[in-house]
Amino acid sequence: MTDTARSVVVVGASLAGLSAVRALRDEGFTGHITVVGDERHLPYDRPPLSKAFLTGSVTDTSLVTDDEELNVDWLLGVAAAGLDGSSVVLDDGRTVSADATVIATGARARTLIGADELAGVHTLRTLDDAVALKASLAAARHLVVIGAGFIGAEVASTASAAGIDVTVVEASIAPLSGPLGFDMAELCVGMHGANGVDLILGAAVDTLVGVDGAVQSVLLGDGRSLPADVVVIGIGAVPNTEWAAASGLAIDGGFVTDSTCRTTVPGVYAIGDCARSFDVVLQDHHRSEHWSNAITQAAVVARSILGKPAPDRRPAPYFWSDQYGKRIQFAGWRQPTDSVRVIEGDPGNGPFVAIYERGDETVAVLAVDTPRTFTRIRKQLATTVVVDPAIA
Repeated sequence: MTDTARSVVVVGASLAGLSAVRALRDEGFTGHITVVGDERHLPYDRPPLSKAFLTGSVTDTSLVTDDEELNVDWLLGVAAAGLDGSSVVLDDGRTVSADATVIATGARARTLIGADELAGVHTLRTLDDAVALKASLAAARHLVVIGAGFIGAEVASTASAAGIDVTVVEASIAPLSGPLGFDMAELCVGMHGANGVDLILGAAVDTLVGVDGAVQSVLLGDGRSLPADVVVIGIGAVPNTEWAAASGLAIDGGFVTDSTCRTTVPGVYAIGDCARSFDVVLQDHHRSEHWSNAITQAAVVARSILGKPAPDRRPAPYFWSDQYGKRIQFAGWRQPTDSVRVIEGDPGNGPFVAIYERGDETVAVLAVDTPRTFTRIRKQLATTVVVDPAIA
C-alpha cells in the first residue's frame, strides 16, 4: 500500500482500532475511514474493568470524546463475517470496501463447558461483562476465581477489598512465571495469601455445580467442593480469527504479520490482541494482549498504509496490574534464560525494583510501587531498540 490510499476500513472498535484511526489522522491521512465493531459501544478502556469499574470509582470508560474530530463512519453492533481481498463482509449482508483494511478484532475470553448455563458465572473481557459481574458481586458472599493470571488476580483483589470471601483456583503450580520468571512471580502471587485470599495451586476444575439455574459451588478434580455464589473464569483468551478463516490470510494463533503489521494478503493489516506479529527483538512471531502493544502497533500500521517507513525506534513492551493496593509494572523482553537482580527496595517487605539481565544488558524491569525508578529504566529500554529495515 502506498500514499495513494484514499479509504481505510478498521475491523474492530477496540483500543487498537481507535488507535489506528488516531495514528492515521496524526500522520496526515485525510481519506475516508470506516470502523466496524460488533459491540454497540464506542471504543472504551478495558484495564479499569477488572478494578476501578467494579468498585464504582470509575463509571465512564469511553475513549472517544465529544470534541474528537476523527471524521469516522462508525458501524457498531454489527460483526465482520468474512474478508474478500480488502473488502469486509458484514453479518447483516453488507460489504465495506476500502483501499486498506486494518484488522483489530481482538480476543475473547476462554470459558468452561457449562458455564453459559448457570447464573453467577462470568468471564471478563467486555464492558457488558463488567456490568454483569459488578451486579453479581454486589450480592456475593463467596467468589471463586478460576485462573490466577492478572485478570483473575485483579478481580480477586477487588472482591476481597469489598469483604467477599475469595478463593482463587489455578491449574499451574507457578502462575505468572511466564511473563515474570519464577522468583518474581512467586512474590506477586504471594499477595493473595497476605491479603486473606485462599489460593489453590495445581488444581483442576471438574464441574460447576448449580441449583435452580444458579451456580452454587465449584467441584475440583480431587473431590473438594468450594462454595460459590459467583464464579469468574480467567483462563486466558482466544484471538478472534474464525470470521476470516476463508480469506487466505495466514492464521496461526492469530493473524500472522510481519513487523510492520502486514498480513499475507496485500492491503490487509492486523494489530492488537488478534495479531501474531514478527518481533524484531525476539526474532520470532509473538502475540501480545497488552494495552501498550495496541498503541505501538497502531503507529506502525498507519505509516505502513501511507507508504512511510516504520518508526526507527519502538518502545519496550509494557503492562501493569493493580492488586491489593499495590501497582505492579513490567517492561521489556524477558526470556527464560535471563537472570534477575533486585536493585532497589526489598521484595519481601515493601516496594522494590528488579531488572532482568542478558549478559551485561538490561532487557526488562519489574517494579512494585516504585514508579519513578521504573519509568527511568523503561525509557532506557526503549532507546536501545533500533529497527533494522532489512529484517523488519
